[in-house]
This record gives sequence, structure tokens and C-alpha cells, in this order.
Amino acid sequence: MQTTIDQKLFSEACYKMIGALQGQNGIGTLREKTVHSVLKYYYAPDSAYHEIKIGSYVADICVDGEIFEVQTRNFNTMRDKLDFFLREHDVTIIYPVAHTKWLLWLDMETGELTPKRKSPKTGTLYQIIPELYKIKMFISNPRLHFIISLIDVEETRYLNGWSRDKKKGSSRMDGIPVGIHDEVRIDTFDDYCIFLPDALPQQFTSKDLAKAAKITQNRASTLLNVLLETKIITRVGKCGNSYLYEKTTAHF
Repeated sequence: MQTTIDQKLFSEACYKMIGALQGQNGIGTLREKTVHSVLKYYYAPDSAYHEIKIGSYVADICVDGEIFEVQTRNFNTMRDKLDFFLREHDVTIIYPVAHTKWLLWLDMETGELTPKRKSPKTGTLYQIIPELYKIKMFISNPRLHFIISLIDVEETRYLNGWSRDKKKGSSRMDGIPVGIHDEVRIDTFDDYCIFLPDALPQQFTSKDLAKAAKITQNRASTLLNVLLETKIITRVGKCGNSYLYEKTTAHF
């Protein structure tokens, strides 16, 4: 099982998996399947560990009884599978985040493709928060772990949006992984502390967290809701209409 950042191995995974998928389906049909296949090969290069049947379910990867599931979105669809797997197995969910993205635009009338340009937006670990909320009922299970894989992506979009330049509201054609920037591993409850910036005061509100983490207050509130399940924070009172939280001194 891959445990350290390996650019060469990631490049090999991209070359092997993208080539295989293009041969089967054509470039326009890769979508999330591309990222899923690349990460599966990257974290477990030996295909003997892939697609392992466990009960009535199939695990993306299973190594020595530990299960790894690559999930690009919609964690709620995993609830039944997680409920079954976690009874007897440790489960790690591998979640990809586009850290650096290069955009290419396809003119649907002429077929012309623009040169790629770097997106001004940078992906962060906080993008997993809405997905964590969808499986909040499992967060307190010590057998559940996460790998947030920060990858670099080339994304091709159709110029079919509603704005004058046809970019706003456009649809995506493909997202092709081209490199891995970093990863965040959450193996223990204490590891969830990575979501709490050092700049937070001892007692803080969702507004304080939003400012320190540079996320919306709505997302900060969702994060606090999830973190309460890990008991790394506790609710200690109110400040006006806002709940007050603080980090706990003793964790599991």
C-alpha cells in the first residue's frame, strides 16, 4: 500500500490508467472514472488487491484485511457499504481534491481547444467537509480513516455556458489527473485537529473558525457539527446567538 508521496509512481498510474480508459471508451467519457482508476492504481499498484468481494459488496482495494475506497463525491451512497465493512474491517476513504487546476475550453462549433491556463482557485482539505457530514453517523468509529489526496488536474470544459463568454454555467468534458501535490491522512481522532487553525482563540465560534480557515461560515458550522462527533472539540456555551466551542485537552 502506497504510504508516501511518489511523483514517479503517480505519473505511471496516470499513463497506464488513462491510456487504458481512452482505449476502451474514448476521451470524452473518462470523467470521475479516470481519477478513481488512477488513485486506485497509485495507492495499490498490484491489481491483485483490486475489486475484492467482501460479503455482498466489492471493495476498491483490500490489503491484509484493510479496505480502501476511492470516492470522488456522494459519500452518502456509501452508507450501507460502510455499515457492513466497519463491523470487521478498518476502512480508509481516499478523497481526491483538485489542488492545482489547468483549464482548457472546447468550442463546440469549431472544435477548437484553447491553450491551457492555470485556474486562480486552489483546492484545500476543507472541500471534504460536506462529504464528511453525509456520513457523520460513522465519524466516531475508530475504524474509519481518510486520505485527502491533493492532486493536479487538467480540466476540459465545453464553451456552452449561459454567460457572454459561455464559461459561467458550462459543463465539464473531462478532468485528467497529471500530478500529486500532497496528501492529508486522518488515522486517529486527534488527526482531525488539522481542520482547526492555530490562529483560533481558546474559545471560538463558527465565525471565528470561518475567518481563520478562510472558508464560509456555513461550511465552518458544518465542520464543527462533524468534529463534535470526534470529541476533539466541545460546546461550552454561547456568545450572543452563536455557540462557543473549545478544543478538548484529552482525546480518545
